[in-house]
Formats: sequence, C-alpha cells, structure tokens
Amino acid sequence: MKKSELKKILKPLIKECIKESLLEDGLISGIIVEVMKSVSPSAPIVETTQPKADPIRERMQRNAFSSEQSNKLKEHKNKLMTAIGGNAYNGVNLFEGTAPGPAQSDTAQQSSPLSGVNPGDLGVDISSLFGTVGNHWNAHMNEIKERK
Repeated sequence: MKKSELKKILKPLIKECIKESLLEDGLISGIIVEVMKSVSPSAPIVETTQPKADPIRERMQRNAFSSEQSNKLKEHKNKLMTAIGGNAYNGVNLFEGTAPGPAQSDTAQQSSPLSGVNPGDLGVDISSLFGTVGNHWNAHMNEIKERK
C-alpha cells in the first residue's frame, strides 16, 4: 500500500476523531477558557450598545424651525400683508395662526405613507363609527338566522 492511499483512508478518520473529541468531550471549551484567560486576565468583556434614537423625535428636530427661519417667515408674512394692503381685507391678517405646510420631497425618499402629513394633524374622527352601526347588527343577524 502506497503512502498516498494510506493518507486518503486515515485522514478522514483522524479528522472525525479529533472533531468528536473536541466537541463531545469538552476539550474545545477548555481551550477557549484558557485562551480567554491569557488574553485579558482581569478585564471582563463588556458589550456596549449605542442607545437607539427615537425616529419621531429626530424627524421633529429636523423639521423644526430655527429662530432665524421663524424670523424670516414673520418678515415674509409682513411683506405679503403690506403688498396686498392692510385695509384690503378690513384689516384682517390672512396669515394669522397659520403654519407652513410640509416640505415637498422626492417620492423615492419618503419612508412612510404619512411622511408628508403634519404630525399635529388629528385626522378623521372614527370614534362613533361602530357606535351608530352597532345597534343594527342584531337585526342583521336575526334575518340571517331566519333564512336558514
């Protein structure tokens, strides 16, 4: 028998025996423990994670106006009022209590269906939707039972 043939037969057997002894007999865990002791004998390994930022708070800070921007908006409103004439609408400030609309953005960059909606928008009140319909469900259910 040639050396190469013997090597082909013995190599997989020896590899399997070593793998079994490392895993099943617990030798690998002993090796890992010894290596870790030599790497840092007194300092334990501690994983630190960055706290996740609140995406809603980040978006509000991004969209918030700085004092410089709010001053520019006030100046712009005043210029518009003087341009249309203060007495043109009986002295009513057309822009009183208004807030700028959401900024236009590319549709590919929008991350949620409500990304263009003002966070202060209350939406549609659906609190009484089932309250008015709920009284009639029993009548519908009785008709179905009678048909059977």
